[in-house]
Formats: sequence, C-alpha cells, structure tokens
Amino acid sequence: MAQAADGLVVVAMLTYRRLDDLARAVPAFLAELGTVDRPARLLVVDNDPDGSAAEAVAALADDSADHCVRYVHEPHPGIAAGRNRALDDSTDAALLVFVDDDEHPEPGWLAALLDTHRRTGAGVVAGAVVSAFDVEPDAWLAAGRFFDRRRLPTGTPIDVAATNNLLLDLAQLPDDVRFDEAFSLTGGSDTMLTRTLHRRGVAMVWCDEAVVVDRVPASRLTRSWVLARARRSGNSAVRVQVALAPPGPRRWWVRAEGLGRGAVRVVGGAGRAAVGRLTGSAEHHARGRRSLARGQGMIGAATGSVVAEYTRP
Repeated sequence: MAQAADGLVVVAMLTYRRLDDLARAVPAFLAELGTVDRPARLLVVDNDPDGSAAEAVAALADDSADHCVRYVHEPHPGIAAGRNRALDDSTDAALLVFVDDDEHPEPGWLAALLDTHRRTGAGVVAGAVVSAFDVEPDAWLAAGRFFDRRRLPTGTPIDVAATNNLLLDLAQLPDDVRFDEAFSLTGGSDTMLTRTLHRRGVAMVWCDEAVVVDRVPASRLTRSWVLARARRSGNSAVRVQVALAPPGPRRWWVRAEGLGRGAVRVVGGAGRAAVGRLTGSAEHHARGRRSLARGQGMIGAATGSVVAEYTRP
C-alpha cells in the first residue's frame, strides 16, 4: 500500500447511462487532478451491463494530455457493487475519493480535501455538496429547502457521510469493511460503511472548502420525486441502524425505536402540512410533507419493508 502522504490518489466516479453527464464531469475532475503535486488518476466505473460508457470514456481519455483516466466495467447491478469495484481497482492507491457523475468540482476542491487529510490524519474526509438547478424550483420546492445540504466548519468530527464527495484513506480501511450489497438497489451502502468505520474508531472529519456542485435536472424538481426520495432516505436510514444492531433483543429494540420515531414524524409531519395548507404557508406544508414521507419510510424499514429506489428494468 502506498503511503498516504505522497501516494497515488484515485478519484472514482460511478456511472450508469449518463453519457451527457460524463462529458461534463470527466474533463472537470481531470482539471482538478492536474492541480495537485502528487500522482492522481480518474477511475470511471460503468455499472451498465451493456458497458455503454466505454466509447465515451475512451474518447475523453484520448483528449486528456496526461491520459490519467481508467475505465472499468462492473456489470453486476447496484451502487454498492460499483463502489466495491472501485475499491478493488484501487489497491495501488493511498487515497480513494468518491464523486458522482452529475457533479463538477469547484476550483481547489481536491487540494482542500488532501490538505484536510494531511493536517488531521483522519481516515475519512467528507466535503460539501451544493446544488445547481437546470430550471428554477417552484415556490413549494424552494420553501421546503429539499436540496439544502449540511455545511460544517472544517475539521468538525462527523459520524456518517455520503460518497458524493468523500475521501477514504485506504490504509485505515479495515480489510473486512466493504459496501454492503444488501443496499445496492436501495441506497444507504455509504451510510452503512461510514457508520461502521465510525464505530470501529476511524476518525472522520468535514472539509468545508472542498466543494462539488451537483447538477439537479428538471426531472427531480417535482413534488413526487422529492417526497419519494424522503421516503427512501428514511427507509434506508433505519435499515442501516437495524443491520448494525446485534441479532436478538437489541435488534428488536432498534426496530421498535425506528417504528416509534417514524410514527412521530408521520403524525408531526401531517400536522405541520395541515397547518401549512390552512395558513397558506408553503414552508410548513412542504416541510411537513417531507417529514411525513420520511416517517413512512422509517416505519416501513422497522416492519421489514424495503424501498428500492434504484430498481432497474
């Protein structure tokens, strides 16, 4: 394993039938790789069984002066399978950074991640994600702040993170910790992995200067999409908690706890949504509907129901 201080950095980008997004994301992240004084490679993991991104990535690699683009095909469906393929293909790396194919980095993104890792020695460094919209969200969506994400002072300890902007120090990653494929078609495998690392004592910190911009297409700027996402996120959050609990009474207690917290969200969310409708407050109505949907997902997880957002034909 290369030394984290100067070894290879691999930036891994999973993709599934998003050729237009790749055409924007690959050059943008390649430009960032060129700003750091250490070896770096962009790894594109194509999770389409048909390997539809192969030609596009080859063309983008040919256009790169440094040719530091690697394409791999992971035909087994699911986000966790793609993430594990990135781990398997990065055994020569010191650091593995996960990003999404519908993002682009702000200038200095990679340098900020690496600097925070160097200064803190943390095994996991998470960066900020901000949204840019293809079309302006309507008043209800804007009031609900559905696309706002957390921002924390750099160096703040965290206990969970997503892989949309995430650095892993591979030397600190236990050999038996991988992305759980039980979450492949539901989302949540990144939550499962980072919560497991936190429980194992791996230090995790925030870097607020490492910013990527997430492009939100018009298809996601609908009430049905954001409420379905809230339901799924509530479902996967409780499923992770159940999976992490030891079998037996403790696991049943975690299920009961999830059921109770979900019920509180459903009742409180329904009440807030009703107040919003009666008073004409888009904020109360939108936030209440979101809380209600998340609570429904939590109740489903506690009772054994799975929300599979990423099911494929």
